[in-house]
Amino acid sequence: MKRKTGFDRRKTKAWRLETQLVRGGTWRSELGETSEALFMTSGYAYEAAEDAAARFAGEQDGYTYSRLRNPTIAMFEERMALIEGTEAARATASGMAAVTAAILCQLGAGDHVVSGRALFGSCRWVIETLLPRFGIEATLVDGRDADAWRNAVRDNTKLFFLESPANPTLDIVDVEAVCTIAHAVGARVIVDNVFATPVLQKPVELGADVVVYSSTKHIDGQGRCLGGCILSSEAFLEDPLLPFLRNTGPAMSPFNAWVMLKGLETLDMRVRRMCENA
Repeated sequence: MKRKTGFDRRKTKAWRLETQLVRGGTWRSELGETSEALFMTSGYAYEAAEDAAARFAGEQDGYTYSRLRNPTIAMFEERMALIEGTEAARATASGMAAVTAAILCQLGAGDHVVSGRALFGSCRWVIETLLPRFGIEATLVDGRDADAWRNAVRDNTKLFFLESPANPTLDIVDVEAVCTIAHAVGARVIVDNVFATPVLQKPVELGADVVVYSSTKHIDGQGRCLGGCILSSEAFLEDPLLPFLRNTGPAMSPFNAWVMLKGLETLDMRVRRMCENA
């Protein structure tokens, strides 16, 4: 991959959202293709065994295995990070893979989570049923009540989790107020922003540490395939998230990443039309 036309943030951050959605993160090879290339491969070739060893050890830049990195998926991740305003992103096989990985990668037995009560059913199952199996406590609160968040904090609280607008009740949480409460006690905040999309709301601008999406919804927008995305700082994605993803393997397929890139091209237009028609 010799030509990286959409990865220079000094240039792409100045683009309008509509342009970022179409061209952000685009890598063009020496062939100069106009549409994002689809790299349907599980592995990559090396000049020598020593090169393979160096790449897998992280000592040499390049691709090793598409469960870990893939050029098409990397384009989707960069475009998502650009429009969300985060340092980086990691794509997953589904929205629930993104939610589960973002939560579990940073918690251990004895930790406590505070979560809004208005949640997508599977998210609530993870909070209420899965976490306690690993010795992680959880408290559900009325997300609309700032005092409820504050009163639920314990000495072992490590994480706040919320959806705003919630799926499917559309409950609205004061994200900025909740982030202030969480950060005062040293807890991180994960915001599921699937309904608002980055067109209408960017949780990191309100203080969120991590943003998660089911890209199956508005990002694809046409019911074609599944996907998810986790967005945060480079530091968070490097550790604790990356070891969790590398070893549990909830990877997005390159084909689905390519479909998501096509969906992003019309995201702004579709979301605004949906709002007008609501």
